[in-house]
Amino acid sequence: MKRFVSLLIALFYIQTLSGMEPLVIGIAGGTGSGKTTFANKIEDAFPGQAILICQDSYYKDLSHLALEERKKLNFDHPDSIDFDLMAEHIEELKQGHTIEKPVYNFHLFTRENYTETVGANKIIIVEGILLFAVPEVSDLCDLKLFIDTDDDVRLLRRIHRDIHERSRTLESVTKQYLSTVKPMHDVFVQPSKKQADLIIPCGRENPWALELIISKLKKELNGDA
Repeated sequence: MKRFVSLLIALFYIQTLSGMEPLVIGIAGGTGSGKTTFANKIEDAFPGQAILICQDSYYKDLSHLALEERKKLNFDHPDSIDFDLMAEHIEELKQGHTIEKPVYNFHLFTRENYTETVGANKIIIVEGILLFAVPEVSDLCDLKLFIDTDDDVRLLRRIHRDIHERSRTLESVTKQYLSTVKPMHDVFVQPSKKQADLIIPCGRENPWALELIISKLKKELNGDA
């Protein structure tokens, strides 16, 4: 019942914001929570009308450091992200301008020397673990969704992703999780949940929340009956 009431509140919130263009939807949650999948599904539901901006693209440029030095840094602290640039880009997109989004290389722990051109659209989806912990970004989100998933599920997903997609070893993933990922989650990510307009349990295993949000967005933004 509590989840249903929360969904009704979120749907009402969407209706009150629908007259604003573009609409910025922030999706946060811990590592492995399913927020990226949730964000991608919302984007896919609005072909030609939505764009997705990921916090991971805005890791600071560390090309001035040796690779071994980069690996030792805390990438789960807000200081590792160029939130000033991210906020600037969201503002530019809200004003209808095009941005040059950074491209991050997770194998080399630094940015590529090229950018990706991203144009404005009706819906701007912003996704990342620390979005709601940083006021200059959180305040730009018209609707804030927090994907809340059990710690053990998130850890298993993190291990699988980092080994298969980012060429990490089990030892390095475990060490990073215990030394920075979990402590930073407890200090920054979990407390930021209170900033959310809607807390969505189970993330990608919660199709009702996804379908209701997408349905309401379509009706309000596209003028469907």
